[in-house]
Amino acid sequence: MVVEADAERVRDAAAQAQGQGWWLKVFLPGSCAEPEALVGQWLGDAWAFDSAAFLMSVELTPTEPGALPPGYQLRTWTQGGVVRVLVAAPDGSLAARGQAGLAGDVAVPDQILTTPAHQRRGLGSVVVRSLQQQALTAGASRAVLGATTEGRALYESLGWRAHTAFASAFRASGE
Repeated sequence: MVVEADAERVRDAAAQAQGQGWWLKVFLPGSCAEPEALVGQWLGDAWAFDSAAFLMSVELTPTEPGALPPGYQLRTWTQGGVVRVLVAAPDGSLAARGQAGLAGDVAVPDQILTTPAHQRRGLGSVVVRSLQQQALTAGASRAVLGATTEGRALYESLGWRAHTAFASAFRASGE
């Protein structure tokens, strides 16, 4: 991770990532409309970019997850410092899921997904609210995450605040 990045800091961090598969998150000072374009100039052809991302946060407060459509079932559990939420479809297949790592008073939601066949039914909201409530119960008072452009709209509708865009690059080749 490179915070308040400039060309020198990004190149120094990239020089440590010699093999394929390394990830680098680059936060730029101020507002940058296209962080991938700028960071791409600094990294070169060996690097590729994931979709646009936004650093977001929310203060956790007690909340109800909301109602599921008929036949869907919600399951939550915590193991090894990770809260997990699963929504099963009426046929038992995966409809939606998510997890949040717990670190002291901070929760970091991740891997939030609603499968295509079950989108536009409010399942993503139920997953996020359930993660927030379980994290609050476990002692977290705030949550932070990196959101995609699509995810940003969901999180903002649930009271999350976007702080800055960032570039999420991965080393595509070892060259």
